[in-house]
Amino acid sequence: MADTVREIERKYEAPDDGRLPELAGIAEVAGVAEVVDKGVATLDATYYDTVDQRLAADGITLRRRTGGSDAGWHLKLPAGPDTRDEIRAPLSDTLPAELAALVRSRVRDQALVPLVRLVSERDVRHLVDADGALLAELSADHVTARRLTPEPGDPVEWTEVETELAPGGDPAFLDVLESQLTEAGLRRSAAPSKLARALAETGVAIKASKEGKKGKKGKKAAGPTAGDVVLDYVRAQIAAIVSLDPAVRLDVPDSVHRMRVATRRLRSCFRSYRKVLDRAVTDPIGDELKWLAGELGIDRDREVLTARLEERLGEVPVELRLGPVSARLRIWSQKSRRGSRERLIGILDGERCLALLATLDALSADPPLRPAAARPAEKVILAAVLRDDERLARLVTAALAAPAGHDRDVAVHEARKKAKRVRYAAEAARPALGKPAKAFAGLMTELQDLLGDHQDSVVARATLRELAVQAHGAGESSFTFGLLYGREEALAARREAELPALWAEVSREEHRAALRP
Repeated sequence: MADTVREIERKYEAPDDGRLPELAGIAEVAGVAEVVDKGVATLDATYYDTVDQRLAADGITLRRRTGGSDAGWHLKLPAGPDTRDEIRAPLSDTLPAELAALVRSRVRDQALVPLVRLVSERDVRHLVDADGALLAELSADHVTARRLTPEPGDPVEWTEVETELAPGGDPAFLDVLESQLTEAGLRRSAAPSKLARALAETGVAIKASKEGKKGKKGKKAAGPTAGDVVLDYVRAQIAAIVSLDPAVRLDVPDSVHRMRVATRRLRSCFRSYRKVLDRAVTDPIGDELKWLAGELGIDRDREVLTARLEERLGEVPVELRLGPVSARLRIWSQKSRRGSRERLIGILDGERCLALLATLDALSADPPLRPAAARPAEKVILAAVLRDDERLARLVTAALAAPAGHDRDVAVHEARKKAKRVRYAAEAARPALGKPAKAFAGLMTELQDLLGDHQDSVVARATLRELAVQAHGAGESSFTFGLLYGREEALAARREAELPALWAEVSREEHRAALRP
């Protein structure tokens, strides 16, 4: 069974004698009581990747390593500056299925092959406090690297020093250690990992990440084109969808929501900037993105709704909670979720999802640009944002005029969806229009939040009615569910009453005038 460890570490270039530097002041570092010699270990690691180095391009390493205290399979995923999440699985002859799944969004139908073999003689010191607790590990690695694919190459050697923070430690401690290492003549390594250095020094250069690839039409000297701006945004959302796949599989909090938002942003971008990207190509992709967002949203929507109902129930005085209300809500939530996680993993592993990822790659590499894509960004991007905003104005006007009840609920929901689209269009426009686009997106977020709270109340009321019917059928009191229904109904009415004033502020012409360069 795989487990995850967060690593915070830094690498330094060192002399080739394979020894740790003399750190005369290390005992004076705050909190360090002793430097414990842990001896020398031989670590033998084979790194795996596709032939075109899809993992390395995104800063990911996958290795099978023997020797040391953590022999086994290790998958390292970037998690921030100097930080990676290492997912470990026991040593075996073949790649464990759980690790293979975590790289599937990048590897897809390509084979993983042994790329490089690294053998390190590691000299280790532990820095401990007065209680003997580990603060950080300091090691010197004399590395011998040999290319395995596409054909065996000559070995290269180097020595590096590494500092790794103890679990739960303060990252600032590494800054203190760095000052000591700098005084000893070391400098930060230019390579982010041993694998990156090995690939560079054995002549197997890491290809640029898909996030950084540019289309066939480059930037003009006069400034970015509309195509440049839109494609940068498109590629960022594609990268987010791919990179969040492992987090979703690992059940990282908020990962499903973030992936769903990326699919929505991408689909919305296609629709808003149809003058830049050919809809004959993007519309079918948008349909698949809508499908994926729907699959991702099943659990997310239920989690949000459950949290809302639990919060509302917590506001009800105990004497008004009649019957097993909390238990019925909990049973409803758990029953609805049963088996859904396995279903979601099946979706991510399915041919339809993998085909969508391949299609997004193809779109990024060879975008279906229309003539407007070659024009200067400002005018094309501004026109797209204002066009969406005009449609939003019509929908909000319709919502304000609709009769209370079902018709208004539907109209408000349509306006909410359009407000979200205008917000995403403004986000994409920021490189072209600057800070005014950011401010405009902020106004749309405020409007979207109000309309969203109204829609959440509509959904909550439908669920509360369902729970009340179930309670009544079981011979339980449905009073509390009715009370909660009434409160949600009153909240929706307040949001409807607040909408005219907020829309008057959002729709002021000066906000649109500020967008114009």
